Amino acid sequence: MRILVAPDSFKGSLSALEAVTAMEIGIKRVFPLADVVRAPVADGGEGTVQALVAATNGIMRGAKVAGPLGESVEAGWGILGDGVTGVVEMAAASGLPLVRESQRDPRFTTTFGVGELVAAALDAGLRRLVLGIGGSATNDGGAGFARALGARFLDADGNDVPDGGAGLARLSHIDLADLDPRLNDCDILVACDVDNTLCGPRGASAVFGPQKGATPEMVRLLDAALAHYASLAEGATGRTVAGVPGAGAAGGLGAGLMFFTNARLRPGVEIVLEAMNFDVLARSADIVLTGEGNTDFQTACGKAPVGVAAAAKRHGKPVICICGGLGEGWRDVLGKGVEMVVPCPTSSMSLQECMERGSELVSEAAERAMKLVAVGMGLSA
Repeated sequence: MRILVAPDSFKGSLSALEAVTAMEIGIKRVFPLADVVRAPVADGGEGTVQALVAATNGIMRGAKVAGPLGESVEAGWGILGDGVTGVVEMAAASGLPLVRESQRDPRFTTTFGVGELVAAALDAGLRRLVLGIGGSATNDGGAGFARALGARFLDADGNDVPDGGAGLARLSHIDLADLDPRLNDCDILVACDVDNTLCGPRGASAVFGPQKGATPEMVRLLDAALAHYASLAEGATGRTVAGVPGAGAAGGLGAGLMFFTNARLRPGVEIVLEAMNFDVLARSADIVLTGEGNTDFQTACGKAPVGVAAAAKRHGKPVICICGGLGEGWRDVLGKGVEMVVPCPTSSMSLQECMERGSELVSEAAERAMKLVAVGMGLSA
């Protein structure tokens, strides 16, 4: 039996590669002779750089940049095996795990460090970029990103507005005179993990703000600030992007990239799977295991497990999703090619304990899944 193991990371607990290892341990407890094909994936969030660099035999680079709250962080980025394409993930500079839970507040977090990573790639002579934008701690519409590359965001008195989503409410004028001209010659492909628009009930603030620390009142403030920002950005750039699917990704960084660069948005998992030649792997597999930290309604909007399932289904392969937890709308994935969802905890435990015991729990979940497969094989026989 050949089992293709292709999970995303379990954020804050296991990298995608560590999740593969944990699943393989569980598989081997039931099917010790199984041929396990290891294929860690990503969808534009944490792990995208490593997945693409590994798939193309590229190289890793690093840079010191501003973190979500302006602190200095060491962020990795990569050059793909073709030698001419850079790959950057916003999670490395502005990701949610970089902010302590007690400090999470999307009114003040910034994407400035993402712009610094792009500048590092431009300084290296690269003019083709893949930019993964999942896993953000931010809600600033990509204003911080553009500011790092020379744009200015000014209030009515001509002063720079503060970093973060709340500062956009004071925005009066966007000055693009000093925006890095190298962006005009740069082909930017954005690996996006959701299809949300910028504002409204399915916008960046309403859907993703709460997980970044936003209260209902903050959500209202941030959504209004993004709408105001979008109106001014449309005037400054001549581009109308707020309603484009994916504009609301990463707290509106998707919109910012479309406003201030020539970026094109694509589902991130498709970009990663193509680089991995995933169709070839899926074609020769008997079963596909995927997974992620939490499966909910967002998963069905284009996150890694659904992307993996779509690819596997093209070849008629059954897909099992192992997840750290289940959230509202998790059943939506069952209509997207996933045959079965297996959550990790089997007893009541805190989120902290689940994350600390991630490897053990993922192995046990994979073992349970394989036992069900064995039962099914017996019934079929």
